[in-house]
Amino acid sequence: MLIGTIAAGSVLAEVAPTRVWALELAHLSTQEGATLIAFGKVLDPHKKLDTAVYALLAKDLDAKAGADPAVADQLAKGTAALDAAAAGNFADAGDEAKLRAVKSLEGTPFFATVRGQCIHSLYDNEMAFAHFGYPGPSRKQGGSIRRGFNDLTWLPSPPDSASPTSPAQICSIGP
Repeated sequence: MLIGTIAAGSVLAEVAPTRVWALELAHLSTQEGATLIAFGKVLDPHKKLDTAVYALLAKDLDAKAGADPAVADQLAKGTAALDAAAAGNFADAGDEAKLRAVKSLEGTPFFATVRGQCIHSLYDNEMAFAHFGYPGPSRKQGGSIRRGFNDLTWLPSPPDSASPTSPAQICSIGP
């Protein structure tokens, strides 16, 4: 079981049900979970993104390991390879050793499995939405047209020169 705390000043402290989180793994060991969290931080580094969000990666991969023995074996061998490439414990290794270890596994099925899951686990959840300032999917809120499809307050406004000024420019095709 992995246990952590969400920082009080974090955006996540506002949306998380509690500041303390625990990750119970049913199919992976605590060491494998810690290695996968650290691997996720190398693959998609965000200095201010709390570890609780990265823990979702380990949770989701744990579920996949429970559903498919081949995935469980792949994750066990892959995390062991990361530890070996980092000359010990990948999760505790320095940044350069972690990067070298990750690069040594680039192109392997393990790398592809974790990378693919990392994209979904890290960016498709309420905590990540809050961290990045994304208001979330509009479907639950009546769709983007009813909600204001152009209310992107979380992005800077484009300059006026980026918009066409005449009907001919709007309808033109090509240069």
